[in-house]
Amino acid sequence: MFRYSYNNKRYHTLDYFYKTTFNEKICKLCFNIGCSCPNVDGTKGFGGCIYCKNGSGDFAGDKNVSLKEQYNSQRKIMERKWPNASFIAYFQAGSNTYGDLEYLKKCYLEVLSFEKIKGLYIATRCDCLSADCLEFLKLLNKKTNLVIELGLQTIHDSTSKLINRGHTQEEFIEAFKMLKANDIKVVVHIINGLPYENKEMMIETAKFLNDLKVDGIKIHMLAILKDTKMAKLYEKEKFPLLTKEEYIDIVISQLEYLDPNIVIHRVTTDPNINDLIAPKWLVKKTVLLNDIDKEMKRRNTYQGIKNI
Repeated sequence: MFRYSYNNKRYHTLDYFYKTTFNEKICKLCFNIGCSCPNVDGTKGFGGCIYCKNGSGDFAGDKNVSLKEQYNSQRKIMERKWPNASFIAYFQAGSNTYGDLEYLKKCYLEVLSFEKIKGLYIATRCDCLSADCLEFLKLLNKKTNLVIELGLQTIHDSTSKLINRGHTQEEFIEAFKMLKANDIKVVVHIINGLPYENKEMMIETAKFLNDLKVDGIKIHMLAILKDTKMAKLYEKEKFPLLTKEEYIDIVISQLEYLDPNIVIHRVTTDPNINDLIAPKWLVKKTVLLNDIDKEMKRRNTYQGIKNI
């Protein structure tokens, strides 16, 4: 029997979470403050993760313009569709707790001063949380709705080495526990379809995060992008990519093991179409989301069914 309903979805969507938390429409505005990454600048390694292109979010703002300009331009776009919306400020590009702390503080506080900003989402890595940075995040957490997004991608060390993550599972767990000890919400990124991982390995990653009691998860499908080391590996080894049907099956299986309170921030990837080599089915995002819904209904399943 279908037990849960999140705006007619069978998993706990971010949109449902926003509506029940803020009682209004919430949109994300993406900010770019020019942060680098220790896996790019030589501190941990060079070149970054092999799937990453330019170490930047595809939809982040332009780092060459002011934060106010980034805010105004994106706000205008959002308000054409949702005139009464409020906003979450999303620091997306690079590792956004990596750099001069005084500069980071200035950026966070400036954006918080903008009209209708209801919270900060800060994307970073587990190895970019210094003691001083953590102290400031504790203060931010008291001022606003703060979420830290940590990339993990997989719990399997062999895959992590292959994709050049540059940190260990132990470092991730330590950072996660530090954040949670200070009541800071944590969303974790994972990628399905990484080279040579099978369905069971991907489900193990989801189970691991469920056991950690993360606040939210972003589920991505591996996108092979032009001018990346992953593209070169794919061309050389021709490792199999998930079909759309296989991906849907794996996502649903992962959702079944996740506690219903875990917010599912995404279940697919938004690649830049001009950069995408494969899989081409990622281009039709709405179709994929609808197909996940249809298959969950056909199976009469829902998030957390195997967690109860």
